[in-house]
Amino acid sequence: MAASPDNIQIRVHSRRGGGGNTIHPVSVESPPTAAAGIYRDVKHSKKWFPWLIPSFVVVNIVMFIITMYVNNCPKNSISCVAGFLGRFSFQPFKENPLLGPSSSALEKMGALDVSKVVDEHEGWRLITCMWLHGGVFHLLANMLSLIVIGIRLEQEFGFVRIGLLYLISGFGGSLLSALFIQSNISVGASGALFGLLGGMLSELITNWTIYANKVAALLTLVIIIAINLAVGILPHVDNFAHIGGFLSGFLLGFVFLIRPQFGWVNQRYAPSGYTSISANPKFKVYQCVLWGLSLILLIVGFTVGLVLLLRGEDLNDHCSWCHYLSCVPTSRWSCNTQPVSCQAEQAGSKYTLTCSNNSRSRTYSLLNPTASQIQGLCVQLCR
Repeated sequence: MAASPDNIQIRVHSRRGGGGNTIHPVSVESPPTAAAGIYRDVKHSKKWFPWLIPSFVVVNIVMFIITMYVNNCPKNSISCVAGFLGRFSFQPFKENPLLGPSSSALEKMGALDVSKVVDEHEGWRLITCMWLHGGVFHLLANMLSLIVIGIRLEQEFGFVRIGLLYLISGFGGSLLSALFIQSNISVGASGALFGLLGGMLSELITNWTIYANKVAALLTLVIIIAINLAVGILPHVDNFAHIGGFLSGFLLGFVFLIRPQFGWVNQRYAPSGYTSISANPKFKVYQCVLWGLSLILLIVGFTVGLVLLLRGEDLNDHCSWCHYLSCVPTSRWSCNTQPVSCQAEQAGSKYTLTCSNNSRSRTYSLLNPTASQIQGLCVQLCR
């Protein structure tokens, strides 16, 4: 799962990843031939030891610890949560309800900020943002989901294919997010997590003939994906990262997760003296067609997306309803994504802040406050 939910412009869009109620590739149906045992032995011998996904989990945790160290709440904020943690304490709940750092700290660490990508040519933020998280709750949700989904996939397909699927899907999620959400920063691994879910779906489709209980598996997986995407319509959740990651992973699954057919496996690993009546192709025609179409769509999609991003295009200008894909306003919440800003007036040690978004005002007694402290107070005032 993901929830990655922000100059004074303080809203970090959360990327909420796939939930724990995921399914894994179902048991492979044994072929009705004497060579069935051979196939099972081959499958058993090709199980991979999962080390890459656990490594990704460790990297994400280490990056969060470093981010909290850089954040240094006691120095840069007036008040902190869990102050006994020292410089690792959290920003006030009104500023960050996820128990995490400030948006300025996330920006320093490489959060996705479209203005910096386009105007300052910091394209690396499309990658670094997927290793950052908005808070403890966000981190836990995403890492638990990554363990549940990723380890089984790495066991089945190996670290190379699953590693590429994860990284490219995360990039795809960041790219689509940058084309639609340009007023706030965004962090989180859930674009990559949705890529793994998308890969699971396309793997089931492209390897349809070798699965048992295929219809039940398909319906279960589709329901899980739909529920997780539906969560993305809540405010402060970057559903465009989810959608971009899912579409990337779905197409990548046809490319990376294709399995050979039973007949070809039986021929290749048949014992000496075993003869086959007819030669069997390694892949079916529909598998090859899906492989080629997906590869073309991926190349075209990433190329067009990067060109539009570097030209500074905002796709909301060309799609008046697309913003509803990321947030649907209701009587219980607003989808306002305007950057937070405040006007400050100083009279001695008294600072009066007025939120430009809701016109609220409050006076604080501050002695030589830093810009980060003023920023934090502004965020709390505007929320």
